[in-house]
Amino acid sequence: MRGLLIFDHLNDVLFTKCNKKFADHMQNLARLQGLLQETTNEEDNSSRQLSANIIMQLFSPIVTSQQVMASQFGNTYTSMKCQDGTNMVFDNFMGYTILYVSTADIELMKRTVGICVTILGHICGPDVAVLRTSKRKAMLVSSLLDAWKELRDCEQSILTETVEQLSVNTDLASSTLKILHDAADKLKTQSDYPNVHILVLVEHKFLSLYSSKNAQDLSGADILLMILMCKAISKGEHTDEYECQEDAANIILTQNNYSIEETESLNLDKKFANPTTADIMHLFGDSRDSSINEGLNSLAEDSLFSQLVLLGSNQSKTANAVHIFELSEGIHLVAIMEITNISISSGLYDSFYHLNMMNILQSQRDIDELRPAFEQFDTAIKKTVDGIKKNRAFVTNDVDMCQRRLQVKWEFVRKKYVDFLKLRDSESILQIESNMPGFIDTMKELFRLTCFNRSFLKTGCDVILTVCRLVRQKFNDFSDFLKVKALKNFTLGSRTSLTINKYLEEFPGLVHFIYIDRVTHRITAPTLDFTNLETLALIKKKIWLMIDQSRMHLQEGHFSVMWKDTTFNYAYFLWFEDSSGSPLKCKAYYHHQMKNFPVPGVLCADYYKKLAQTFFPKLSLNKIRMYELYCVHLGLATSSCVLEHSRRLAATIWEVTGLPHNPTDIL
Repeated sequence: MRGLLIFDHLNDVLFTKCNKKFADHMQNLARLQGLLQETTNEEDNSSRQLSANIIMQLFSPIVTSQQVMASQFGNTYTSMKCQDGTNMVFDNFMGYTILYVSTADIELMKRTVGICVTILGHICGPDVAVLRTSKRKAMLVSSLLDAWKELRDCEQSILTETVEQLSVNTDLASSTLKILHDAADKLKTQSDYPNVHILVLVEHKFLSLYSSKNAQDLSGADILLMILMCKAISKGEHTDEYECQEDAANIILTQNNYSIEETESLNLDKKFANPTTADIMHLFGDSRDSSINEGLNSLAEDSLFSQLVLLGSNQSKTANAVHIFELSEGIHLVAIMEITNISISSGLYDSFYHLNMMNILQSQRDIDELRPAFEQFDTAIKKTVDGIKKNRAFVTNDVDMCQRRLQVKWEFVRKKYVDFLKLRDSESILQIESNMPGFIDTMKELFRLTCFNRSFLKTGCDVILTVCRLVRQKFNDFSDFLKVKALKNFTLGSRTSLTINKYLEEFPGLVHFIYIDRVTHRITAPTLDFTNLETLALIKKKIWLMIDQSRMHLQEGHFSVMWKDTTFNYAYFLWFEDSSGSPLKCKAYYHHQMKNFPVPGVLCADYYKKLAQTFFPKLSLNKIRMYELYCVHLGLATSSCVLEHSRRLAATIWEVTGLPHNPTDIL
């Protein structure tokens, strides 16, 4: 049984994703409490359908209690365990309450809720209420959760929240990068958005990325989101529609007032929607591909999946138009175009965040903490307005008028806050509260106009589609090789001089290892490839348990752990180095602070960045290197053997990856 629920501050249900068992259980409870009438007609679908009203009535007491604990005491529930084995996990995002009900393990449930919060931040931004009116976004959020769950159960990279680089020879890598470079240059010159990322993903693995000069860096978490999006859209028969899985089939979309713009596919029938050879040759005058004339008859069937998303950290959120094009089955080209300058997007995001904090502090009457929160909110509003003024070339009349309304409303609210902080005048608070709904609506309108305006997706989509088609033509010669390579990334020979199988021969007794660079969040690990399915299932289960165990010890402050069971010997190490490769040792004991850290990973939040900032506060993050190493040995291996192998593996892994780094002391 599992159900994921999102409530607003009035306890109205914005989004529900559940399986049939959860829906049936809620129906039974509703009948017991008299919320539903008993019916003898089992075919009456209207009586069997779980409504948002029933969910609200059943969960309103616990959600209200959670909100009171948050607003009045700042001490919310994180989880609850029921006697029948049912667990509940809570989280909060921008004032919205997320509740997950399941019989699964509490730690996995917390991670699931954290992933949901992350997806909401990317797809909805601070305006989570858009799930009520946008079927497109609601279905995408659901599909991304399904994609994460499916990939986490089978992919080492998603389990460890890392990016797996598809290892190819130097010639192919340079050729791919040149193709992406040319494509990005064409997009920059032919579209209105000069900051562009172009990347290719092959079966959930990263092949290559080219970013224009002034574009914000893509983080490992951003690339993982792109992998999830590719997985989500590949599940559907059409790029704008998703096939229902067990959970997706029971999404309860709380209202039906979706706009036509949200439910219709993008109209790509424009100048270059079905380009001729002459069109392509004109746009790519320097291209000389012998196969460019092939396959033009099938171009009419091509389409883009396009979505507006926020990428980056909280300090540098950027609004982006993401366009995904399938080069061939399992190979996706992702074009990411920054549509708003960082001052506007991050300024608005910060404004919503600080306003939510102010509302909480205001309800707690915590004046001392309210003052700095108010100052941060004022700074975020000024940052947004300045960003709009500096970006006049892209500012429409609607944006300009909305920004002016926001300034007028903020000046009034700001004055009342100043009076309240000086005089503690209760009348000022009443005036603030009466004017706040209109002010928030204006903030949301400005966010939609500047960051999540769907007209951005239509701008230049003809050029984007044409560029994607040319890239596909250039990939025709080696797309089959890439798909096969993705199945066995390291077992087919990663480099001309050394395969990972040969590398493993240097470590007798070593069954499997996972090496992670936690600065780039890149993973190096053998593909799980055993001819015996029972052996594969056993090894996989053991590896997944090892990672869960290691994370548990990491959260307790243990960076080096070894243990064994009846089958294998396990080892986990996390260590720090400076930029020269010398070990960094923490001089203070900060393990008590780690209790408030997010779960280990990068999707919910960058746990490792937080770790480095806490343990080495005087060092710049650019000078700190972090690495993780998981090892699985046969049970007969001694501790000294495991330790010696781990040290040698950490020092020589560059022979496989091609990225040299200095040996270090992992203990």
